[in-house]
Amino acid sequence: MSSNRHLLVTSAARKIPLLRAAISAARKLSPDMQVQAGDLDPDAPAQYVADGFWVMPRTDDTALDALIAGCRERGIGVVLPTRDGELLFWARHKARFAREGIAILVSPEESVRRCLDKLAFARFGQSGGLPFIPAFEGLEDAGPAPYAVKERFGAGSRAIGLNLDAASAQEHAKGLTAPIFQPFIEGTEISVDAWIDRNHKVKGLVLRRRDRVVDGESQVTTTFRDAAIEDAARTALEALQLCGPVVMQILIDRASQPHIIECNSRFGGASTAGIAAGLDSLYWSLAEAAGKDVAALPFARISGEVRQVRLPADTHFILPA
Repeated sequence: MSSNRHLLVTSAARKIPLLRAAISAARKLSPDMQVQAGDLDPDAPAQYVADGFWVMPRTDDTALDALIAGCRERGIGVVLPTRDGELLFWARHKARFAREGIAILVSPEESVRRCLDKLAFARFGQSGGLPFIPAFEGLEDAGPAPYAVKERFGAGSRAIGLNLDAASAQEHAKGLTAPIFQPFIEGTEISVDAWIDRNHKVKGLVLRRRDRVVDGESQVTTTFRDAAIEDAARTALEALQLCGPVVMQILIDRASQPHIIECNSRFGGASTAGIAAGLDSLYWSLAEAAGKDVAALPFARISGEVRQVRLPADTHFILPA
């Protein structure tokens, strides 16, 4: 990590559980390692939880030098991007930051780009004989109804149409920027939290049911085990050539067969449940960046299961009189 020793969590916004998990991981690696929260919004609630706060420039190429300078001024040695829209920027400039002694916890650019493009993602899986749900630009190629219709790029739950007949699918597509069509598969959606080393080998993963979902994020989620699903997820994740913390979405049909929907090449909104189950993903990322032998660190999955319930909570600060 060079002489830089602190962690920057970007797009921190109100990701308080993630920040607290990052602080715990940082202190485990080094007691004096601080966690800085970064965001465009000067009023981001993350500033009240992190060790420090940076109102960052927007992550585009024109701000590259300013971002590097800002990291160096703050002693940042590791950057954890947390928003889909910034992943390509950090992946594209990962080598440049590395020359400055700053490790970016992000997958290779090609892998990130594939995961952000749902059509490319589906085609990649199908070409590799993996259980990815196929996707098409034209409805006529998607087989018989019913259909799922969604945006090719962007958040998976936004503007999605499910269980549609042909006419409804065509009508729904008119309201999208770049629609794709998929066969609609009825089943239960689960998440897979995983950590993958820099050689694209899965160190560990945890399956969890999405018991209650609000705005695409699990408010209630419960871990479970299934060897066949774990094997399928591991094979797909390694094929995608990812690294670091990721979260994959899989649909399990009535015959208990997995159908892979998408993969976010970042720490997930409810991935703290995976940490509670023993998947020490943020610590492993920091340890790998620090040059430690992560293969020697155990994946000590707990013997039971975790139910994570996300509830609002008040935090109080006593101000001087």
